[in-house]
Amino acid sequence: MDMQEEIHEQMKVRLDKIPQIKDAGYHAYADRFERTHRLHEAARLDDGVKGVRVAGRIVGLRYFGKLAFGHLADVEGKLQFAVQKNKVGSQFNDLKSLVDIGDFIGVEGEIITTKTGEKTIDIDKFEFLSKSVRTLPEKFHGITDPELRLRKRYLDLIMSEESRERFKKRVKIIKTIRDFLDSNDFMEIDTPVLTNKASGALARPFITHHNMLDIDVYLRIAPETYLKRAIAGGFDKVYEFARSFRNEGLDASHLPDFTLLEYYCAYWNYIDNMNFTEKLFRHLILNVNGGLELVYGDTKISFDGEWPRISFRDLILRDCGIDINMFETREELLEEINRKGIRFEAEIDVSKAGRGTLIDLLYKKVSRPQLINPVFITHHPLDLSPLARKNDENSLVVDRFQLVVNGWEVVNAYSELVDPLDQASRFRQQAEARAHGDQETMDIDNEFLECMEYGMPPISGWGMGIDRMIALMTDSSTLRDVVLFPLMRPLS
Repeated sequence: MDMQEEIHEQMKVRLDKIPQIKDAGYHAYADRFERTHRLHEAARLDDGVKGVRVAGRIVGLRYFGKLAFGHLADVEGKLQFAVQKNKVGSQFNDLKSLVDIGDFIGVEGEIITTKTGEKTIDIDKFEFLSKSVRTLPEKFHGITDPELRLRKRYLDLIMSEESRERFKKRVKIIKTIRDFLDSNDFMEIDTPVLTNKASGALARPFITHHNMLDIDVYLRIAPETYLKRAIAGGFDKVYEFARSFRNEGLDASHLPDFTLLEYYCAYWNYIDNMNFTEKLFRHLILNVNGGLELVYGDTKISFDGEWPRISFRDLILRDCGIDINMFETREELLEEINRKGIRFEAEIDVSKAGRGTLIDLLYKKVSRPQLINPVFITHHPLDLSPLARKNDENSLVVDRFQLVVNGWEVVNAYSELVDPLDQASRFRQQAEARAHGDQETMDIDNEFLECMEYGMPPISGWGMGIDRMIALMTDSSTLRDVVLFPLMRPLS
C-alpha cells in the first residue's frame, strides 16, 4: 500500500465514524461550546476547582484499562485530561470508539494534579465538537519538510511549539511597537491599498485592473504619500502597519508582499527621528527579549552602547575605495565600478541603471553585508531619495538615515521633502531615468504634488519592514518563516 492509499484508508475509517457519532447522540460538527476557561488559564487553577469547562484539539490519547489520559491543545498551550470509566459511564466507550487524535472536544470536570505533578482536568463529561477526517503528522517528528511547513502552516502550528511561539512573539513585537507609538502621541490611520500611482518608494509595482472604473491600478508599494497627505491635513503624528507589495526578488530577506510600518511626525527632522528610533528599539528589545542582545544563528547582535552614525559616501569609500562624490554621471560611475572589478548579482540590467541605482547596488555589494550591530547610515545621495529633503550644506545629498542590522536594512527614514517645486523637478528626473530603461524609479504623482502645493509643515518620516525585525528577533532564517501564510507557487 503506497502513502496515498494509506491516507485514503485512514480517512475512510474516520469518515465512517461520522454517522456513528450522530447515532450516539452527538453532533459531529457542533455549533458552539460554552467555556469557563481557556486551556492555559485552567492549567493555573488550584486543585479542587470544579465545573471547569475547556475545549481544544486532542493531540494525545492513551488508555489504561478503565482509565484514559489525553491532552487538549491550542496556540497558548495544552492541558491534560483524565477520563475514568466509573465517572463518565458509557461516554468512556464512546471516547474509545468514536474519538481520534485531531478531533475537537469540550470537557467539564475538576482540576487535579496527578502523581507525576501534571495539572489535569478530571472530566465528568465531554461533548464532541468536530471530527478530523485526516490523520495528523506523527507527533515526534512533526513536519520535517520546510516547504510543507510553509504550504500547510496550520499543521506546522498544530505540531510545532517552536512555530507557535514564533508567531506569538510576532504578535507581541507588533503590539509593543504600537503601544510605544501610541504612548508617544502617534495616531494609527489607514491608507489605500489600490492606488493610481506606484509611489512612495523605488520599486517595481504589481499592476491590476479595476473593472468598474475600467482603469489599471497598482498595489501600494508604500503608504508614504498618503500618510504625508494626512500630515498636510492637520494630523501631527501618524502611523500605519501597511501590507505593501513589490514585484521584485524573493529571497531570505525579501518578500513580494510584506508588512511595512511607517510613521510621520510634523516638525521633526531626521536627527530627531534617529534619536527616537534608538529609544523605540531599546524599548522593543528589552520588553520582548529581556535584554539588549540578540542571537541570530551564530551571530551575536548588540543593541547596547552608542550606535555608530556614518555617511553613505564615507561608508562606500571605506569599503571599496570609490568616492561617489567624484563621479557625477552614471557613465563615469559605471566606468569606475568596472575599473575596480566589482560585479553585481542582480536582475537589474546594469547598462540601463541610473546613477542612483548604481550607487545602491554598490552599497549593497561592498558595505551592507559587513554591518552586524546597529548602524545609522546617513546623507544618502540625492539620486536615491526622490522624496527626501536636500541637506542645507550639501545639495547632492539628502537628510536621510537607514538603520542596518545584521546586513538588513531595518529602518529607512528622512527629513521629508515638502518643497513642491523641488519635488516636481525630482519626479521629472525619475521619469527620465525610467524612459532610459531604469525600472527602479518612481512615476510622477501629480495629485501628491497638488497636495504639497497647499503647504506642508516640516516632516520627518520613518519606515520599517516588520517581517525583517521579527526574523531577527526570533532567529528565523527567512522572512517566510515569520509570515503565517506566505505566497507559494501552486503545486499544479
